[in-house]
Amino acid sequence: MKQTTRESMTLGIDDQISLLATMTAEFANTLNVDETLLRTLPQITDYLKAEGAAVFLMDEATQVISCVACHGATEITGLTLEYGQGIVGKCVATNTGALVRDVNDHPDFYGAIDDQTGFVTRSILCAPLSVKDRCVGAIELVNKRNPDDLFEDNDLKILETLAASAALAVLNARMATALVEQERVKRELELAAEIQRRFLPEAGTGDTLTAPITGINKAARGVSGDFFDYFTLPDGRIYFGLGDVSGKGINAALLMSKTASLFRCLGKTVRDPGKLLGRINAELCETAAHGMFVTMACGIYDPREGCEGLIRLANAGHEPVLLYRDGAFSTYEAGGPPLGIVPPLPGENGAYEEVQIFPNGGSLYIYTDGLTEGYTETGAPLEDTGVQEILERHKGLSLQDQLKHLVAAVFHPGMKLRDDVTVLALTDGLRPADKTASPALSPSLRVDDESDGDWLIDFKFPAQPSWMKLARACVREACLKVGCDKTMTNDVVLAVDEACQNVIRHAYGGPSDEEIELSVRHRPARLIFRLRDFAPLVEPSKIKPRDLEDIRPGGLGTHLIKEVMDEVQYLRPTQGEGNLLKLVKHIHISKD
Repeated sequence: MKQTTRESMTLGIDDQISLLATMTAEFANTLNVDETLLRTLPQITDYLKAEGAAVFLMDEATQVISCVACHGATEITGLTLEYGQGIVGKCVATNTGALVRDVNDHPDFYGAIDDQTGFVTRSILCAPLSVKDRCVGAIELVNKRNPDDLFEDNDLKILETLAASAALAVLNARMATALVEQERVKRELELAAEIQRRFLPEAGTGDTLTAPITGINKAARGVSGDFFDYFTLPDGRIYFGLGDVSGKGINAALLMSKTASLFRCLGKTVRDPGKLLGRINAELCETAAHGMFVTMACGIYDPREGCEGLIRLANAGHEPVLLYRDGAFSTYEAGGPPLGIVPPLPGENGAYEEVQIFPNGGSLYIYTDGLTEGYTETGAPLEDTGVQEILERHKGLSLQDQLKHLVAAVFHPGMKLRDDVTVLALTDGLRPADKTASPALSPSLRVDDESDGDWLIDFKFPAQPSWMKLARACVREACLKVGCDKTMTNDVVLAVDEACQNVIRHAYGGPSDEEIELSVRHRPARLIFRLRDFAPLVEPSKIKPRDLEDIRPGGLGTHLIKEVMDEVQYLRPTQGEGNLLKLVKHIHISKD
């Protein structure tokens, strides 16, 4: 009899070891834990002679406990429990096993499941899925097959051993999933950073005439919320811009990409930096979310002969732009709020204020606050004074080398940047000196008082021939109002009409949706006409009338204008781009 008992005990231990070995091998060789649990639950249920079994896993973020696999008389896959709810929830919350021989006498028993399924639970065996102090779920067995039998302490120990092996598999699978997700995110960030880099122009050397502009961008993270860009317009002028998106991470990078795309796309047709910022602002106000905004400075540099290196600059809430010229620094503050905050009022284009800069061989620097707020080797922020000191110290170097010294001041090996650092530099020092001075571009003609005299007309209209009838009517009304006779009125109307036609044909190259601005002022004994377009700057020396002996249709409009008008001046607008023609007609009104 004793022999039979020993053989029975030996057989039971062998079966346990065999089951443990099988379960451990199953869990160790797969990352699909749910499928493995479905395969192994029948073996656990049969070995412990239970009517049913279920595996519950906890979402560590929400602490909701869900049944992911079950076997036996009832189907409860998908059932959820709150943390600490029922015997299973208490087992997870306390990270301890439970042996309940009669559920009717247990205060934690959750009978709602029996009410829903019609199954009658008599006893429960529950073991936590845990590794050390970390519990990720539980395995539950219900009812011995023989109603007269009850779960024993040895059953709980076996289930706890099996549960430990399953818990290790669950944690390994979750870790593997997390690593795969991290690798995916890392790869996506690398791709995003690569796409961002393609938004940036190739860095120029700054030491040739073909590269008077260059920039550097250093991201504090994988992707950047800063950007800079520049491109050459067909007429030879250079459009440039630099922006800084609020915040960091993917959201900032996406907004940066959109703003950079808008700048390059719209900049090819909107040749006024203030208007360009207004257009970008309107777009961002419609689509930007979560209170994000963009500070940005942009401008147009004109290196063409006779244009004196004119820079037209607009600044939307960005850091002050720095000009270094003749050993001294000048700053140009923001002329409006950041982009994406204040939408333009209805009926307004929302253009930002522009300033005109004549660099006279100097260099312009635009940078983000990541540079001025970056830490130097002493632990103190660089600030604007530090930027100026570095530029002064390295003024003899190329633009690219100057920018490298600026970035090196806050970018140290082994240390992370405090914020994205972006710098854009433009020099006028590589532009050849003008061979001849154009009288219309001399300092005395750069600024003209456009508000002198009594107001008669301020008329804006598209550069379309169909609008000329209305323009002529306005000029005629202005002449008659101040007492011009019929002959003088007809001559003036004809001269102004010819000037407008020249703008359409020659400045815009044909009918255009761009505007012509016509204003008429009355001062004692004279009428003052100003005709402004927004086309690329035209040198007055190139506007020459055709020889009168060259008899052929057209081309005599300039002769007509000079014959009718007493003064003809080609000026530069005080704000924005384009050309300004000032015409003066002396009038002598008869008192009869």
